[in-house]
Amino acid sequence: MKYTIWKLYTQRQGLEICTNALMADGISGIIIDDPEDVADLLNKKNEYDWDYVDDSVRQMAQKEPALTVYFEQTEQGRADLRRAMDCIEAIKEERRDPDSAWAKMDLGRLEMEISTADDGDWKDKWKEYFKPAHITERIVVKPSWEEYQRQGEELVMEIDPGMAFGTGTHPTTALCVKLLEKYIESPDDVVLDVGCGSGILSMASALLGVERTVGVEIDPVAVEVARENVARNHLSDRIEVREGDLTRGLNMKADIVVANLMADLVMALSKDVRKHLQGKGIYISSGILIEKQSQVSQVIQDCGFAILEILEEGEWCAIAARRKDAENR
Repeated sequence: MKYTIWKLYTQRQGLEICTNALMADGISGIIIDDPEDVADLLNKKNEYDWDYVDDSVRQMAQKEPALTVYFEQTEQGRADLRRAMDCIEAIKEERRDPDSAWAKMDLGRLEMEISTADDGDWKDKWKEYFKPAHITERIVVKPSWEEYQRQGEELVMEIDPGMAFGTGTHPTTALCVKLLEKYIESPDDVVLDVGCGSGILSMASALLGVERTVGVEIDPVAVEVARENVARNHLSDRIEVREGDLTRGLNMKADIVVANLMADLVMALSKDVRKHLQGKGIYISSGILIEKQSQVSQVIQDCGFAILEILEEGEWCAIAARRKDAENR
């Protein structure tokens, strides 16, 4: 499908006014770019607002406020585009009247910009950069659309992340898998993967020999993606993917709980992990920036765990801990 991209440059006061005028004219699907929202995010009013902010997000705080609408290149889409342009021209005309209320408002330059795009330009563009990759020495992740010949004793998983988080190439994923490789010791070990995303850690557990893994994910889209990936790798008899909010309402015990989330979620989860552990009681967590390593480690210890080791890669770390009353098992 081809689209006409219509962009309107305004100021913050104009975002609401122009949006309301466009919607009153039947124009929907309006994307609002408000740098003030980014500024609020960067001010971090709440501890849980963010854990990591990419530089590209910071740059957004300097951009000019704008509205964007994608119009299909159909007869109806062209009519909608003309209606949107006429709507803004009417506002510009009325603003020229010094007695108009809009003349006293900062609506910015109200300049319109038009470009075109094909959904194929962006929908699958990211696939060009997702290639087969070793996430550990033994485990290889390959996208479903790429060919790969297994070498030696490699363990290969095939995934299509779809709209779920996780291609397996992020350092936090690799760190978790390295710890799973170390602490999975028997096919009888039960693994609980909290926030399983596209299912990579669940599938890694199964490839490492575990007979039962349960993945829990709050996002229903991710749940479906994970289930599809599990089926694609012929692991449905060993992995169960459930929709749920962390461990709430979950009635099961595991020898290993793995959670690749973010620092604040790991700390919140740690309070409940103990009751879901049995046997050797291993808790593996990641998605933690090194600058928060000490804080997260302390919370984990306060929740009744002993830290076994901490792995680092780049600016990220992963923590392996054991339930204190399981230390002698």
